[in-house]
Amino acid sequence: MKAVMKPGTGLKEIGMVLAAAELEGLSAYVVRDGDSVAVCMPGACGAEFESRISRLPGVESAAAFARGFKIVSREFRSGNTVVNVSGVRIGDGGTVIIAGPCAVESREQLMRSAELMRECGAHMLRGGAYKPRSSPYSFQGLKEEGLRILSEARERFGMPIVTEVMSPSDVPIVAEHADMLQVGSRNMQNTALLEALGSAGRPVLLKRGMMSTVEELLLAAEYIASAGNRSIVLCERGIRTFEHVTRNTLDVAAVAVLKDLSHLPVIVDPSHATGRRKYVKAAALAGVAAGADGLLVEAHPSPEDALCDGEQSLSPPEFADLCASVQRVAEAVRPAGSRGVGGEL
Repeated sequence: MKAVMKPGTGLKEIGMVLAAAELEGLSAYVVRDGDSVAVCMPGACGAEFESRISRLPGVESAAAFARGFKIVSREFRSGNTVVNVSGVRIGDGGTVIIAGPCAVESREQLMRSAELMRECGAHMLRGGAYKPRSSPYSFQGLKEEGLRILSEARERFGMPIVTEVMSPSDVPIVAEHADMLQVGSRNMQNTALLEALGSAGRPVLLKRGMMSTVEELLLAAEYIASAGNRSIVLCERGIRTFEHVTRNTLDVAAVAVLKDLSHLPVIVDPSHATGRRKYVKAAALAGVAAGADGLLVEAHPSPEDALCDGEQSLSPPEFADLCASVQRVAEAVRPAGSRGVGGEL
């Protein structure tokens, strides 16, 4: 439920609403949107409680949330959330580019990747230390060694890193090394993992499940937010359809829908959406034109030698060309005075 307070309402009246929520066993949040102040209570509450809150001094209106996702909804907060990842701001009007190889294969490979990604225009470095693969015989990642290599790359090249976490037990060690923790498509509905990320102390990049609806993605984000972490970035990475020309089908409309329903930033992963190098640029530009706050791109110093997803990884010249094209599209579609490409403070 959301209780909107009357203009000029003081702390005493707000405190009365908070006290009523506490007596009901509900978590409550004071949300300030410009000049508007509201007390949001995401938990379930009945019509009697709603009526009681609406009669409290200073309350202008009280109404239940329309959907199952509450904290991540526009009803909770009308303004856009900006997620700060070690100085890189996602959702403030710029287009943040996160790039790197699918997996950390070796120290030499990742250092070369980080150097090239930074030179070409990336703001953050991606790389998988833990790799959930379709086949148990495929490369599964370097795990803790991969995390140490990622940490070294961050210190050497000054780019925050994002890497995937696969299980609740791995959250502490991944959070120790990474600036942002990624939830992959296969784990979007792993509720134990989502709840663990609520107390991870790191921003979360939440990918849409390959067969999940927009509402299911937002409900997954709600698990993280309700557990205490509101620094969440949503990622549209394509969904599985009957079409086999591409690896998945990029749901470009989902970018606009997510930004309408939620205050969280939204980025697009054109690499997994298409699965083919030659289509990545077009999908990336479509995402930016649709209003995405950033891109998650697979790029590799030598894609033909990559241990995983080489067929969808861009070479350094291809990635540099993508960054230049993104700059032009971002400048064309962003409102006057916005930041264009980039997300640094």
